[in-house]
Amino acid sequence: MAQAASPPMRKNSAEPVAAIATPPGRGGIGVVRVSGGDLQALAQGLIGGLPAPRHARYTAFRDAGGRPIDQGIALYFPAPHSFTGEHVLELQGHGGPAVMQALLARCIELGARLANPGEFTYRAYLNGKLDLAQAESVADLIDASSAEAARSALQSLSGEFSRRVRAMQARLTELRMRVEASLDFPEEEDVVAAEQHKVDAGIAETLRELAGVLAAARQGALLRHGVQVALIGQPNVGKSSLMNALAGQEVAIVTDIAGTTRDALREEIHIEGVSFHLIDTAGLRATADPVEQLGIARAWAAVEQAGIALLLVDSQHGLGEAERAILARLPQGIARITVHNKIDLSGAAARVAPGPELWLSAKTGAGIELLRAELLRQAGWQPAGEGGFMARRRHLDALSRAQACLQAAHNLSGRLELQAEELRLAQAALSEITGELTPDDLLGEIFGRFCIGK
Repeated sequence: MAQAASPPMRKNSAEPVAAIATPPGRGGIGVVRVSGGDLQALAQGLIGGLPAPRHARYTAFRDAGGRPIDQGIALYFPAPHSFTGEHVLELQGHGGPAVMQALLARCIELGARLANPGEFTYRAYLNGKLDLAQAESVADLIDASSAEAARSALQSLSGEFSRRVRAMQARLTELRMRVEASLDFPEEEDVVAAEQHKVDAGIAETLRELAGVLAAARQGALLRHGVQVALIGQPNVGKSSLMNALAGQEVAIVTDIAGTTRDALREEIHIEGVSFHLIDTAGLRATADPVEQLGIARAWAAVEQAGIALLLVDSQHGLGEAERAILARLPQGIARITVHNKIDLSGAAARVAPGPELWLSAKTGAGIELLRAELLRQAGWQPAGEGGFMARRRHLDALSRAQACLQAAHNLSGRLELQAEELRLAQAALSEITGELTPDDLLGEIFGRFCIGK
C-alpha cells in the first residue's frame, strides 16, 4: 500500500481531497474519505446534503444523473473536530473495487482532488491535530507486523514519545535562559556561579533522561525495522534445516547433497514481537562451479547487510580452519553467534557458552529456544513494557545528536558562550522529532511513504 515519495505538499487545507481509505481488493465494507473546506456542494450532489454532525445517515450515493452508485452510511465531522482538523465526510459503502472507484470518481467530479499519499495525516499535522512523531506512528501502526510493534506504535500515537521529548525541550529552554542571563550580567560573580551550578546539574539530569529515551527509542526502532540474520557456513552443516526449525515450516530444501542452496532464501520470523529476517545462504567453500560461485558471492553480499551472522558448524567436527577463515572475514561490528549443529549425532548437550557459542540440533529442536533467546540478546532487545514507543532511524539520529551536544555542553562548564550554543543545537535536534524544525523536503519524504487514503 505504501507509495513512492511525493514532492512536499502545499500547505493548503481549503481544497477538498478524496481517496479510498480501505485496502485494495474486495470486502464487505469500503470507505471513501473526503477532507477539505466547504463540503456542502459536494455532499449535495452526492447524497442530497451534509448529514448531521457525527450522526450516521443511511443513504444512496448518486451519480450526476441521480442514479444510485451504491447505498451505505455517510458520516460528517465538522472542523476542527475531525482527524484532519478540517471538514471530513466519510462514505461507507460496499467494498467492491468497481463500486469504490465509481464513488471516488463521483467525488472528484464534484470538485475534490485525488489525495496524495499520506495527505490526510499531513493535513492533521499542519492543523495541529498531531505532531510529526505522532503522524509517523499512524503509518507504523498500520504497518505493525506484531502485537508488540502495534502496542508501541499506539503509544507513540497517543503522544508518549512526544511528551518525553517536549519535557526535555522545556528543560533545555530553562537552561538556555539561565545561561543567557549569566551572559547578560557577568559582573554578578556570585549569581553567575550559582546559576552555573544549576545549569550543570540541569544538563546532567537531562542527559540521564535522554539516555532513557534513547534506549527506549532503540527498542522501538528494533520493533519497526527488525534485524537481518545471515546463516553462513560450509556446505551441509544444516543451515537450511536451522532456518526451517526457526521458521516452524519447510521454507528451504534440505538434502544430504552438499551445495543444495545456490541462492539466498529469505524468511521472516518473530521472537517476542521483534522481526528477524533470516537469510539462508549458499555453503561457503572453494568451488569451480560458476553457479555455486555466484551463490557464494551473494552469500557474502547478504552478510555485508546483516546485523547478525550465524556461523553454523558441524558439532561432530567443531571449529576448523575453514570456519576460522569465515569468522576472520566477517565485517567489523556485526554480531556473531557460532552455532554447533547436529548434537543429535555428536551426543553433545544443548547449551550456550561465552563467545557466544551455542550447541543445538536443528533436526530434533533441542537448543532452538536457547538460540531464540540469544538472537534477542544480540539484537539488544529489552522489553520496554507499557511505556515503550515506536521510533525511526531519523529519531535515533536526532536523539544521538542531541546527546552529543548536551555532553559537549556539560564538558564546557564555565564557558558560557560555547555552552549556550551547544544547548541551542541540542534543542534544535529534539525539535526535529516533533516537527517544529523540519524542512519541507523531509516532510514530503515522510508522508509520501504513507498509504493513499491515510
